[in-house]
Amino acid sequence: MRKSLVAILSVVSLMVAGLAFANGSPAPVSTPELKQVIGSNGKATLVFFQNPYGRPCKMQKEVLDKLQSDRKGNFNIAPVNAMKQEDQKAFYDYGVRSLPSLVLVDKSGKIARVFAPGIQSIETLTSALDGLK
Repeated sequence: MRKSLVAILSVVSLMVAGLAFANGSPAPVSTPELKQVIGSNGKATLVFFQNPYGRPCKMQKEVLDKLQSDRKGNFNIAPVNAMKQEDQKAFYDYGVRSLPSLVLVDKSGKIARVFAPGIQSIETLTSALDGLK
């Protein structure tokens, strides 16, 4: 029972932290990749926190690749790699503790949505991208 309560409280606190971020605050640009991609070329960006060797992250990458192909590249993907030392600060800055995780940043560089950790479907991501102004 106690472990269940701790797990539930952890998930709730991550969700609250994500909601606090998704209020239009500027997206942290903690890595060279994020500095280069976020707000560039007038497109929204999906920041993709991943371990490229993990099965769930590989599955999410397949979804993102298909979505980018379907939408003819009208958004950017900025990968943040758990295995790269230089990317570690971004995990802290965004409060990411589970993989895969996605954060949607609008074309002006502000956080539009923080998705719950786990694999997001094409439908969910399409809806979020379409909902941007």
